[in-house]
Amino acid sequence: MSHRITKGGTGLSLRLLLIAVVLAVWEAGVRYFDVAQYILPPPSSIFAGLWRGLQSGIYLEHIGVTLSETFMGFALGTALAFLLGTAVALSRRVEFFLYPFIVMFQAMPKVALAPLVVVWFGLGLTSKVINAALVAFFPLMVNTIVGLRSADEDRVNLLRSLAASRWQIFWMLQLPNALPFIFAGLEIAMIFALIGAIVAEFVGAEKGLGMLIQSMNFNMDVAGQFGVLLILSLIGLFLNGMITGLRRRVLFWDGPQETDTSIKKDPAT
Repeated sequence: MSHRITKGGTGLSLRLLLIAVVLAVWEAGVRYFDVAQYILPPPSSIFAGLWRGLQSGIYLEHIGVTLSETFMGFALGTALAFLLGTAVALSRRVEFFLYPFIVMFQAMPKVALAPLVVVWFGLGLTSKVINAALVAFFPLMVNTIVGLRSADEDRVNLLRSLAASRWQIFWMLQLPNALPFIFAGLEIAMIFALIGAIVAEFVGAEKGLGMLIQSMNFNMDVAGQFGVLLILSLIGLFLNGMITGLRRRVLFWDGPQETDTSIKKDPAT
């Protein structure tokens, strides 16, 4: 007997049904136990506040600012990560001198740098972009190094025996072999860039969804905060979908493989 993951309309219906059940249990539990609105609002209040915010247009400008910070931080962080990761992976000398700094940067909590970044670069766009880039930097750098070094040594030696240059080996073997690792790092880096932008907005900002959450927190608008968190979750899904779609187009030969979970009996038994 084979077990397959439900796909198509049935799978979507089951997911929507599960979400509806969770929301119904949440609503019933809050009302039954008479939980205060400022502690945990029911979903009905959250969606009502979200609808009022959408009608007033208060979310649109803040969403645009946060997305701009995220995209620019992602582009800056991933570009630097790819360049540095490539240099470390291909040069033992570069690795020797930079390895201590890489380890220290890895151990350092990037979120703790947000207050300093805001102090250095102000409350504007620059500090949010830099903080998003710092948070998005490391996942891609690590994946780039691992991916480039995962090339089969026998194939590398074969290309060398054919008088291939270092650039040809990199372009024809190492980079294609590293692309699945790189895209895995990009998926993580994109979400991390969003988190970095929001954290910087928490510390100090003039606009953005993080600043909006802080403002609602001061006003004890818990339902509004849940609404913004829902928007951030949808933005995260959208950003992840962008990278996943790009991966499918670029790595068309590396499509998802279905796992055969069927139980096969041994003919001898």
